[in-house]
Amino acid sequence: MEGFLVALAVSFGVIFVAELGDKSQLMALTFATRFRTVPVLIGITIATAVVHLASVAIGYGLGATLPTDWISLVAGVAFLGFGAWTLRGDKLTEEEKQKAERTGKSAVVAVGVAFFLAELGDKTMLATITLATQYGWFGTWLGSTLGMVAADALAILVGRLLGRHLPERAIRYGAAVLFAICGLWLILEAVAELT
Repeated sequence: MEGFLVALAVSFGVIFVAELGDKSQLMALTFATRFRTVPVLIGITIATAVVHLASVAIGYGLGATLPTDWISLVAGVAFLGFGAWTLRGDKLTEEEKQKAERTGKSAVVAVGVAFFLAELGDKTMLATITLATQYGWFGTWLGSTLGMVAADALAILVGRLLGRHLPERAIRYGAAVLFAICGLWLILEAVAELT
């Protein structure tokens, strides 16, 4: 049970931070201006659960077949890369904005499909794969899914309360620093195991 809770907490925290300032938050906010909040969150949750289930399957399989010390080293470098990616920032393309603004018969389906496609190959998917190599699959899946939904729900809530005056630069820098700390921690653990 302790391993599950660690996987849940670490995955929630890492994915929540990774999602701050991500284009998915911008999509969530855009969808929430067109549709009611609950269907938007349901669509986000379904899409995230599916993408992250595939991510943990890949990561868990890699963790079972590769030596853990090298996985930690690669994961640490990956987290440093995620930090740099976060610093660079994300913007919605015009095409992504248009998809988010389209109305359809079902807001849940529209949001779910858009989020599913947007998350394939995104840093949160790659971070979930990385986490699953280190922790149990179920805790990682649940934590990463809840972390992403919580971050997107926060974006909707804060966006509605404060309008478009969010300190995007501060959020981006803070998330990048947290990724760098996680990456350095994993690298130090790997070096300790290798020596």
